[in-house]
Amino acid sequence: MINIKTEENSIKIKGSKFMYGWMALFVLGGLVGCSFLIFEGFSFESKYSLFYIFGGIIFFPIFLYLTLWALPGFIPGKILLTIVQGVNGTVKAKKGTVYIKNIRNIDLVRNSLNLINDIVIETFDNKTIKIRTYNLIDDLDYQVMVDQYIYPYMTENARKVWDRKVNLDKLQKVAKYHRQEQKID
Repeated sequence: MINIKTEENSIKIKGSKFMYGWMALFVLGGLVGCSFLIFEGFSFESKYSLFYIFGGIIFFPIFLYLTLWALPGFIPGKILLTIVQGVNGTVKAKKGTVYIKNIRNIDLVRNSLNLINDIVIETFDNKTIKIRTYNLIDDLDYQVMVDQYIYPYMTENARKVWDRKVNLDKLQKVAKYHRQEQKID
């Protein structure tokens, strides 16, 4: 479950504690594992020592690269995005602010270069804003977050686009989430 801090009508979204642990285990475990393979390989106590050295040398730069990309997400108290609810609601992030009424499309996209998920928001004035999540928001948590906090304030066309993307039956079964009709003031 994502880490949410609510203040009046603004919602500050942080990463899931489970995903923090998962990412730390992946990147740090990969670095430690590759280091272990290299050191164990150089001891030449096994007939597979050359495989250990080769595997460690090949994968160590990959895990180091992924660690350097994911490291900014591990800053304590880092807020990934802030959602201000209401008729004039906004989605605020480091890259900029978008009015919810101006959102044409919102999607979670994996960057093929660094394997980190980004929330990509396309607006009606043809701007694209990418919000880096550092893989700290799960796919289901992202869908619940958008459906619960952003969806009620979107335009009708943007709602139709979101309804085609989201699987409410899966959210109901897995995340125990039910969409509630909200009254907008």
